[in-house]
Formats: sequence, C-alpha cells, structure tokens
Amino acid sequence: MYVADSRGTPAAATDAARARSGRRSAIAPTVFALGTVSLITDVSSEMVTAVLPLYLVTGLGLSPLGFGLLDGVYNGFSALVRLVGGHLADRGGRHKAVAVLGYGLSALCKPLLLLASSLPMIGAVLAADRTGKGLRTAPRDALISLASAPEARGRAFGVHRAMDTAGAMLGPLTAFLILRQAAEGYDAVFTVSFCVAALGVLVLLLFVPSRIPLAGPAGRAPTAGAPAEAVPRPSPKAALALLHVRPVRQLTLAALLLGLATVSDSFVYLLLQHRLGVPDRWFALLPLGTAAAFLLLAVPLGRLADKVGRWQVFLGGHAALLLAYVLLLTGWQSPALPFLTLALHGGFYAATDGVLMAAAAGSVPAELRSSGLALIQTGQALARFACSIAFGAAWTAWGDRTALGTAATVLTACAVGAFLLRPSNSPKEARP
Repeated sequence: MYVADSRGTPAAATDAARARSGRRSAIAPTVFALGTVSLITDVSSEMVTAVLPLYLVTGLGLSPLGFGLLDGVYNGFSALVRLVGGHLADRGGRHKAVAVLGYGLSALCKPLLLLASSLPMIGAVLAADRTGKGLRTAPRDALISLASAPEARGRAFGVHRAMDTAGAMLGPLTAFLILRQAAEGYDAVFTVSFCVAALGVLVLLLFVPSRIPLAGPAGRAPTAGAPAEAVPRPSPKAALALLHVRPVRQLTLAALLLGLATVSDSFVYLLLQHRLGVPDRWFALLPLGTAAAFLLLAVPLGRLADKVGRWQVFLGGHAALLLAYVLLLTGWQSPALPFLTLALHGGFYAATDGVLMAAAAGSVPAELRSSGLALIQTGQALARFACSIAFGAAWTAWGDRTALGTAATVLTACAVGAFLLRPSNSPKEARP
C-alpha cells in the first residue's frame, strides 16, 4: 500500500510500467488500493442490503410488488447516471475525482435511512445512494483496466472483485452481530454503516493515484505527431458512437438481454427464506453464502477467462444462475439446498461481473474507457431494473414459483440470444 501523490505521478507511473511490461505475476498497486476501498465500502453497503428486505417487508409491511419497486430503484437507478459519471471521468482523466464524489454521496445517504419511514422517502434515499454508485462504478473500473496489462485484465478484475466480496461477507456478518444485540436494531446498523463508508472514502483519497497515463486502444501510447483526430475526444456523442464498434455493440446487447432475467439478490434470499422457513434473525446471514462463493471463485475464474476466453466464462456464469433457479423451483428438500443455491449464485457473479468489464476494456479506447464501460453497465442495469419490477409484480399476482419459473424460461431464451451475439474480434481482446 502507498500514499497517492496529489498529482498521481509515482504510483501511476509504476502501474503504467507494469501494464506495458506484460508481467502476468504483477497486479498493479492501484488495483489493490481500489480493492481495499471496495472492501471497506462493501462492508457498509452490504450491512444495509442484508437487512433491507426484512426491514421493508417485515418492519414496514411492504408487499412484494412494493419491495420490487424499491429494489428496482436500488439496483437500477444508477443506470441513469452511469453515462454521466463515465463522461465526467473521461474529460481530463478525472477518474478518481468522480469516484470520490460517488463514494461520498453514497456514504452520506446511510444516516438518512434513519429519518426515512415512508415508501417515497425511502425511495428517494435509495435513489440518491444508487446515484453515488452510478457515478463511481465506471471510473473505478476504468482505473483498474488502465492500470493492468491487457492479457491479465481478467485476473486484475478478479482480484478486485474478490476483495470487494470480502467486504460483502463482512457486511452481513456485522449486521447480524448488531441485530443479535438488539433484535430490531436497524438504527444501529445504519449508523455503523455510515462510519464504515466514511473510512472507505478516506482510503480512496489517500491511497489511489489521481491519474494514470493513458494508453491507446491496443495498449500503446499514441505516437508522437499523430493527427489530433486519431485520438477520440470524450463527449456524450463519442460515447454513444462506441455502439458502432461491433464488439461493444454485441457486449452491450448481450448484457442487456441477460439482465432481463437476472432476479435481484434480495428476491433470491426471500425465496430461500420462504422455501426453508429461515428465522428472521438468521436472514442477514444468507448473503454470506453468495459472498463466500464469489470470493473463492473470482480470481480463479478471472484467470480462466484470460486463458480460455472471457465469453465462454461469462455465459457459463449465467448457466450457473439458471441452475440456481431450477433448484429453487424443485420440491427437493435437503439441508444442502441453501448451500448449493448460494454457491451457484456466487459463482454466477464471479464468472460475470469482472469478466464482462475485462472483455469490454479490450474494445474501448483508453480516452473513452469510463464512458464505454458505463455504456455496457447502463444496458445491464436498466434490464435488471425492469426484471426487478416485473418479478415483484409476478410474485404479487401469481406467487413466487410462477414468477421464478417465468424468470428461468426468459433466462434460457436470453442466453441463446446472447450466444448468437458472440463478439467476433480477436481471441486476445474479445473474451467476454
């Protein structure tokens, strides 16, 4: 770990040198620094996420449809600002500044949950929190990709996601321990969550470099004397023009299609609770199963994606998610059911989250890296927003089994469509 120079020069130069050297064994310090920020921040956010479904459905008495609307806001509202965050980060290379703004806004929303008691107020706070997430995600992922060698991006994203997921494991555990001391201690959970989030912002300010030298689309710096028009200038028009690049367009459409059948984590945990009769006091521990599988598999699957193809691993992750749906649909009664379901759920994230970004980075020029990644993330987030609302409505109208059966059918159809959209660029760069 190192303290970032305010100009970002020493650490950024080290990262760039490592990326150009192509040494597979070296993970850039920036990746570890951002992983630490994500670890701390995820402790904070997952504390809230772990208790939010129970707090809203049991504490405030929301229906599945009402929860679906709020969950859609929580997971999909960030889509409205991802492109804005990506564009602001690309202009002048202000990736760190935009990330700080996003992390800071999310941190400030945690204590506001103490004051929100109605559906509109809670929705507004969650929307603001997701605005922060939308602002920070693309700049953070751009920093990871710019600091990493192209052939090792899958591993770099795997390391970051593994550290991020370590925080996702500690968050529900912390919430569980707090609730054990106070049966309905939601206020204590939200207060501790704010303190932890503030620490994450401090680490970002101190240990992440402000700038990383940009490399060209093929991993090389622009040649001296090259015409100015050869370097794309960051703008909303230039970001949307990336859809004319075939691999970017294919990845965006594939992420959107598959997102249409990705049931939110909260619904998966509520389904498990209904199937197994999990007591309320143990509910906050269910996300630990997903997080544990994600943590264990993120780096191995990232490395595998670099070797055998990112596309194959990405689709394999959705096959794992489909199998988790099938397990929840069966009448199988076994103590192994929650462990298998959560292991498949975590494997899905390990095979898709960072792998998709590693694949996209190979097709997006460095000067538009944040905007390009945000474009793909936006399509995925909007699709998951729609899925959350539709699943909540289906559950309310026809019951959880019919809703999940429909989601499994849609996921199968979308996976076939995504397979047909397989990117056609070179194996080195096109492995999503």
